Amino acid sequence: MSVSSANLAIAQRAGALYLPLMAAMTLALARPPHPRRFAACLLGLLWTAPTLVALQLANLRMGWWSFPGAEMGLRGMPLELYAGWAILWGILPALAFPRLPLGWVAAIMAGFDLVAMPLCGAVVHLGLNWLIGEGVAVTFVLLPGLSLARWTHQQTHLPVRAAMQVATSGLLFLFLIPECVFALRPGYNWAPLLAMPVWQSQLALLGMLIAALPGLGAVIEFAQRGGGTPIPYDPPKRLVASGIYRYVANPMQLACTLTILLWALLLRCPWLLLEPAIAVVYSAGIARWDERQDLAARFGEPWRKYRREVHDWLPRLRPHHAGPPARLYMATACAPCNQLQRWIERRFPIGVQILSAESLPSGSIQRVTYDPGDGSPAVSGIRALGRALEHLHLGWALAGTALRMPGVWQLTQLLMDVSGFGPRALSAPSTCRTHVH
Repeated sequence: MSVSSANLAIAQRAGALYLPLMAAMTLALARPPHPRRFAACLLGLLWTAPTLVALQLANLRMGWWSFPGAEMGLRGMPLELYAGWAILWGILPALAFPRLPLGWVAAIMAGFDLVAMPLCGAVVHLGLNWLIGEGVAVTFVLLPGLSLARWTHQQTHLPVRAAMQVATSGLLFLFLIPECVFALRPGYNWAPLLAMPVWQSQLALLGMLIAALPGLGAVIEFAQRGGGTPIPYDPPKRLVASGIYRYVANPMQLACTLTILLWALLLRCPWLLLEPAIAVVYSAGIARWDERQDLAARFGEPWRKYRREVHDWLPRLRPHHAGPPARLYMATACAPCNQLQRWIERRFPIGVQILSAESLPSGSIQRVTYDPGDGSPAVSGIRALGRALEHLHLGWALAGTALRMPGVWQLTQLLMDVSGFGPRALSAPSTCRTHVH
């Protein structure tokens, strides 16, 4: 490479990093500070950062483009280009186009790429099919990141953005951080996991899912019962003390620590053990201090009473409950409901009142319905059963959480329906006809 070519490559790498960085800083300083805008930028960046590395892994197989002369980077992608791309797609759109329709924002950012990438020949060599790679990048990196940032800023699509936050956390802790460690410590890689027999890897992943279950349930609880997400600038609007929170006060931190600890052991990488160690220090220090101040200010005495009875990381065996009881409606005219009711009552549920479903208004009577009693919507069928289980003890609460997972409850409900044990609408106390979905 000639001196002029080397200087051009240096200039292009510097521009790829500093131009998006300076543009983002300028826009951030020009606009009045707003917590939700910060949360939108943060989530856009956290989605973009790991998915760009995943895109580069696909690129290594497909050959859409290459980066000549890359000395320090992730999977052959120079750090300057990686950081600049993450800022350009993860932060800049939320600052520059806060109200422009998402389709137009995506078109502008993709159009910029189509113009800029051919001009950066000193640092990126485009393959014949590079437009296919650009389409993949827009579909799996740009559009989801734009959507997550916009929905967070506008407080819309709560269930979807909560699910995307879970996916972002998984990509960050289980993929991006290991990739960074592998780049700094070349002797470590994904080989230990890939070399495991299939049954062992499946068993290990099942163990990780069980460890992550309290955290997943907590995110769902935040969205369904609290009207918010785990992000500090997008918090629940009401105190969440239901679901897994009846047993432990910090289920997300507990689940995250256990999951990444198991991940480090599976990958046999001692450096990754720093992740759970840092998580414990952060949770016990900064997060605990900040959360206690914030929650005490927002929820006052109900939160203080809850915290006196529910510990940070050590789960209770029996559920905590405060306030009016939830109501579980079960049809007396249905024999399976009667058996299920007796089974629940033998386990002495806490914080739930079991009533006859026939006492509900005509037209809304179903075999099993759960009304939380806190203003959030009632649920029926499998989800009602999952809610009822949280009032028994920790083991059944975890089973109920698993039963209420998106995808799980729909499949279970479908199997129950076709087997004749699904929800049924009752037109009169003495009848129990099949409910048509």
